[in-house]
Amino acid sequence: MKYNSDFKHDLEVGNVAENEFAALLSNSKVEVKYDIMAEHTGNVFVEFESRGKPSGIATTQADFWVIKVAKSFITFKVDDLKDICRKWYKDNGSMLGGDSNTSKGVLIPIKYLLR
Repeated sequence: MKYNSDFKHDLEVGNVAENEFAALLSNSKVEVKYDIMAEHTGNVFVEFESRGKPSGIATTQADFWVIKVAKSFITFKVDDLKDICRKWYKDNGSMLGGDSNTSKGVLIPIKYLLR
């Protein structure tokens, strides 16, 4: 896109993007996870099993999965995040986490998610 220093043009472009995002989420199911430790560790834990049963990303009915890290929200289409998790699992395996380490998931660096 060509650089433009005209505020009115920038406002129009911004409004189009805002409307696109609003349309994307309207009538969509959104699941929000707050990973409190991610801010300190630089990693996000995405659960797929708890107490021996599928859970988390494996069972979500949401269209979008949002991960809150500190004051930021990272938004994914669920199918895209599942693809990322499968690749990460294949390359790096899983780990225990959650309450009393009763859940399995993948621990993914935030930098990897943002590529």
